[in-house]
Amino acid sequence: MARFDLQHIDSGHAGGSAQTDILFEMGIMYATGRDCAVDLVAAHKWFNIAAIKGSDRAAELRAELAQSMSKSDLATALREAREWMTSH
Repeated sequence: MARFDLQHIDSGHAGGSAQTDILFEMGIMYATGRDCAVDLVAAHKWFNIAAIKGSDRAAELRAELAQSMSKSDLATALREAREWMTSH
């Protein structure tokens, strides 16, 4: 599983807006299993959305996470992110 450096996570690293920060935190939550089960598909989805919204750190973590995911899981995460973006 991917390892995340949580020492440098704060709003300055996550993104510029409150919404982007929340999306980034959703990715962290699912990637680390904080208050939920670890779900790499969901983590990638939220990191992807946060990256689209301008978070450089989310883009880095999304790429790192993708290396440990199967092609099928990656495709699912991308599809879910696309569906979320079209409905929000």
